[in-house]
Amino acid sequence: MTSLRIFARMVHKKCRSPKYPFGDATRLPISDEEVPWNVKISYNPPEYESPGLKNKPWADPYIDDTYFCPKFNFLDGNVDRVSFMGTYMIENKRPLNPEGRTGLRGRGILGRWGPSHAADPIVTRWKISEGVKEIHSVTNLPILQFCAIQRHDCNEWAIPGGFVDPGENVSETLRREFAEEAFKLLETDKEEAEKINIAIADFFKEGKEIYKGYVDDPRNTDNAWIETVAMNFHDETGETVGKFDLKAGDDAKNVLWLDIDKNLELYASHLSFIEAVAKLHNAHW
Repeated sequence: MTSLRIFARMVHKKCRSPKYPFGDATRLPISDEEVPWNVKISYNPPEYESPGLKNKPWADPYIDDTYFCPKFNFLDGNVDRVSFMGTYMIENKRPLNPEGRTGLRGRGILGRWGPSHAADPIVTRWKISEGVKEIHSVTNLPILQFCAIQRHDCNEWAIPGGFVDPGENVSETLRREFAEEAFKLLETDKEEAEKINIAIADFFKEGKEIYKGYVDDPRNTDNAWIETVAMNFHDETGETVGKFDLKAGDDAKNVLWLDIDKNLELYASHLSFIEAVAKLHNAHW
């Protein structure tokens, strides 16, 4: 797979909203200038851990559990605790978010202490009208569409991604998440599922890496955060994945081919990924 990486430090904002969106917790408000750990401030934020994490097989134990001895910054068995952002600090047994303070301690709703690795497949096709690419009237550039899902938890539109399972290859996650969320393969009939699986397997052999790093996600906390690999898979002719009917599945509420435009409002850092894809294909933005 070819690569078009974008590495950029950020001042995260979506993970500093006053109300933690997935539980009964309120963040301590902090300014942009107070986000970096090396800035000395009086800082005593509340702590939140979702009760739903207790005894879940995919989640870490509580940080003070006697038998929990994670190898932060290393591959810990089949759990990858290495950050794309480099070595992160550990304070009082807790990993510290490499992008700084969020106003909330603990791990929130996230299953892992430290980085939770995800994969975001950006599947694109051209918008076609009467057999030709549709051109935007302002930019005079062809309009690109991407497969977007509407999330159940917040109703925002997003790339159909998900977390990398322990021991799973990122390329496997990309295919699995796209199939589950955009084609409802968990529930569709066997014959149709087989056709789609064959098409996806071939289609996902070629892609471009758009981004690899930290995600400004509202679920992030001081001690748990999301990092992702975003890959673009483009159907130039619209005759492979682009021709199948989309069916929302797994944790997707809706799914559709969404026109790419700079005025879109998308979940977390997804708009920046979509912008990079539009520029890659010299499409309307």
